[in-house]
Amino acid sequence: MTVHMAQTIQEERLRWVLPIVKKEKGLAEVAAVFPHGKRTLERWVAAYKKHGKKGLVPHSTRPKTNPNETSIRIKERVLEMRKKEQVCALKIKWKLEKQGVKIHERTVGKILKADGVVRTYRKKKIKYKYIKATLTPGELLEIDVKYVPGRVAGKRYFQYTAIDCASRWRHLAVYDEQTTYHSVEFLKDVMRVFPYKVRAIKTDNGSIFTNYYLGTNRRSDTTVRNLHALDLFCARENIVHYLIDPGRPAQNGKVERSHRSDQETFYDRNSFRSFKDLQQKMRTWNVRYNDLEHCGLNGKTPNEALANYK
Repeated sequence: MTVHMAQTIQEERLRWVLPIVKKEKGLAEVAAVFPHGKRTLERWVAAYKKHGKKGLVPHSTRPKTNPNETSIRIKERVLEMRKKEQVCALKIKWKLEKQGVKIHERTVGKILKADGVVRTYRKKKIKYKYIKATLTPGELLEIDVKYVPGRVAGKRYFQYTAIDCASRWRHLAVYDEQTTYHSVEFLKDVMRVFPYKVRAIKTDNGSIFTNYYLGTNRRSDTTVRNLHALDLFCARENIVHYLIDPGRPAQNGKVERSHRSDQETFYDRNSFRSFKDLQQKMRTWNVRYNDLEHCGLNGKTPNEALANYK
């Protein structure tokens, strides 16, 4: 004998209700072996008599309203900030707190997810916990060069970037060439405007920063024949010059991440009529960047991190 198993909740309920409705069994008799309460069985029978099979389809018990639900005004404000500034949920939380609005970052994340404006990130199977070394301002600055996208007035330009690892304070400059001379001049400019002494810098292995990997400049004992101009300048100023491993840009992660912000928030949203216009807008953007909240600083801005340093 083949026994038909219920495939849905509706079919399972019908198995208990139909014998009662067809008067094959009494309600008390069925309730004696019913796995739930008698009141539930009575409710199912009443629903079947009133609506038929549709009355046995389970409905959500989720409440239609929530007294603690975030107001529409705050939701609209969250979406507006996301659309305008393209910042994460945590930074939106910090900005709203400065405006007197208390909201949890997970609530902000749910609002963004419900509106479909968040990216789908790849899930990481392994998470490593790193011990972050406590740095002081000027102890280490990362320096790198980024191509200015496209051409400005028919000419190519290059953005030099220096970022302090302790405070995330940043300085930008744009030149029409990327050369050793410009690297030295940019470091001089950074030392002039940075309020603390620069004690070490970290760069990649490009020829504008080092000649350590140039084959024509190496001896058989792997020492460098002629020192790079940037290394000579650092030696005179008592600055340590670190090099990242070849092919490991993640070791310069802070400056690389800031370049992504430059691309998404600055270059993708602006056009430049001339070199002077590019310089002016870049100065404005850099001032704004140093006043943005950073997750690595627990909601502080780079300027606040420098001002609060003792």
